[in-house]
Amino acid sequence: MPGHQPPAPARFVSGRRTAWLVALVPILLALAIIALVPEGERDTSAVDSLPAGADSTFAVELAEQLPEDDGQVAIVLWTAATGEIDQAAQQDLDAQAIELLSQEGGAEGGQPDQGGQPADGQTGPVVVSEDRTAAFAAIPVTSISATDNIDKVEDLRQQLRDDAPDGLEVQVTGPAGIQADLGKVFDGANLRLLLSTAGVVALLLIITYRSPVLWLVPLTVVGIADRLSAIVATNVLQATGVAWDESTIGILSVLVFGAGTDYALLLISRYRDELKREDSRHLAMARAVSRTAEAVASSSITVVLGLLTLLLSAIPTTRGLGLACAVGVVIAATFALVVLPAALVLFGRWVFWPKVPHVGDTVLVDSDSSLWHRVGDAVARRPRTFVVGTVLALAVLASGTLGITTGLDPADQFLQKPEAISAAERLGESFPAGTSDPVQVVTRDTSEQVLSAVEAVEGVDSARITTTGDGIARIDAVPDADPGSDAAQAIVVDVRAAVADFTDTHVGGGDAEALDAKDYAAKDRLLILPLILLLVLGALLLLLRSIVAPLLLVATVVGTYAASMGASWWLFQGVFGFEAMDTGVPLLAFLFLVALGVDYNIFLVTRAGEEAREHGTRKGMLRALTATGGVITSAGILLAAVFAVLGVLPLVVLAQLGAIIFVGVLLDTLVVRTVLVPALALTLDEKFWWPRKVTG
Repeated sequence: MPGHQPPAPARFVSGRRTAWLVALVPILLALAIIALVPEGERDTSAVDSLPAGADSTFAVELAEQLPEDDGQVAIVLWTAATGEIDQAAQQDLDAQAIELLSQEGGAEGGQPDQGGQPADGQTGPVVVSEDRTAAFAAIPVTSISATDNIDKVEDLRQQLRDDAPDGLEVQVTGPAGIQADLGKVFDGANLRLLLSTAGVVALLLIITYRSPVLWLVPLTVVGIADRLSAIVATNVLQATGVAWDESTIGILSVLVFGAGTDYALLLISRYRDELKREDSRHLAMARAVSRTAEAVASSSITVVLGLLTLLLSAIPTTRGLGLACAVGVVIAATFALVVLPAALVLFGRWVFWPKVPHVGDTVLVDSDSSLWHRVGDAVARRPRTFVVGTVLALAVLASGTLGITTGLDPADQFLQKPEAISAAERLGESFPAGTSDPVQVVTRDTSEQVLSAVEAVEGVDSARITTTGDGIARIDAVPDADPGSDAAQAIVVDVRAAVADFTDTHVGGGDAEALDAKDYAAKDRLLILPLILLLVLGALLLLLRSIVAPLLLVATVVGTYAASMGASWWLFQGVFGFEAMDTGVPLLAFLFLVALGVDYNIFLVTRAGEEAREHGTRKGMLRALTATGGVITSAGILLAAVFAVLGVLPLVVLAQLGAIIFVGVLLDTLVVRTVLVPALALTLDEKFWWPRKVTG
């Protein structure tokens, strides 16, 4: 309605005298914060990514109370390029190991009993394999942070390579080596992600608007919001004592760019239409803001509440991710609803050049020639056929979920195999398979009795007490199974059963942590997934003031999630060769797909309700599809591409998360939101809004 008088806040944001103030003050304040306030900092903890209350977490916490806690262990592996390691070379290696142990405060001398059948005549800390083609030593690496661990492991590697005897190759693995290689993945990652994300957004905005100027405004506003979000979020996390890790800021950046640009696309699309009806760009923007504010506010609030459900997770860094992303979405929505419209209205209509909108031009909703008008006509002719067809297609894709297995082996966490993984594989060729990552039993009970119980477990190749102090002892048990395998985790279960009668004994190590991560991830899903659905349903009930439509829309979102998980699993197995899905991926994928997928539901259905007041449900839904089909598709493609950017990091968990969201968002925007939802509305007609009446 051209005569619609927008509310005072919308008029203030876009007013002739006030727009410059609304645009400049937040931008200048944000730039000042970005320039003067550093990101929050914290000392990392060994239990940041471990589930609270898990047995392996208790083991780490108890081990940290040891008076001479050596931190993580690096396994130094020497291998003969050809031939064998002779006695002279062995003596050189012993001397190197003794020097390294003294530097790290470890005990000098004494051969670690790591199991297997080492060569005869060994008296030093280096263990030589029976065939004398390989040797290793366990070197503790004491570090105060993840960055410090990376630096120390890299220094250790460089020192070892400089001192390696002729004919011997040297590599570093073990928990410290694997952790360092994981940390190196994120070295400069935030900058790479930021540049890649900004580049993708810029390219897609240029394609969407086909203007050499317009794209700069939303990209600049969202870019400032992104940097402000990183600073505010990390400082909130620091102030509240919530843990976060290296991936948090990267995922936050992707989400802020994706959600912020989605909101910008919706606003600018409506603004362009209003410019075709109204001479004053200020009044046109005020109307655009008033008509998009409810959809953007409802969408962002739903996403924020969904993200905050992650505070219920057992894993500290998952809680940090949820809180950080919630802060980011609040900032992104605020900038999209306040700063962006004020900034855009400062420019004339020319900002849309070369396709400058003029009063009298055909508005999108009245276009009879657009692609989405034709799609709507096709759906209107056979709505039931489209409902059945799309539901069956989603069901076929969702069937892939029946084969999903979760839990990545250490060797499967990287897209490109790092030194620590290749060294661990080589270590397993000459020594017991679990040498690089032993089961760690930490106890306050009688250590000798606990040791006897552990040694009696079938599958434990050897066990020894490695550290004692203040009534605490740590026992390292070397399993005869490859780290990360089902057999290795079965041995953990047996060790736990063997020490179950002791009052204060806990079992840790890599396989124990993986086993607990899988169990607690399942508990998180059981608690958080239904809560997210209830929040989304509640938001839609309040927004639409009906029952049938919200239930159907939530069902479509769940169907999209199931279909994207199934399709992605086939993709992982058939194309990428992933044998399992990371334990945390299903929860995060559900959150992002459901919370962000509801955006497109809200964009479409709120416009359908608006149009239905004048044209009825059937014609109103078709007009809404014509008006929003393009912007929803553009927003979906952009969001999918932004999350696909996570694949720039050579880490499988992020590649899997990005791929699932990529597939899910494309399904949501190209099929569910543009075909299935309109078909459902056309099939049910007025019953779609029950008990609300949108006409008459």
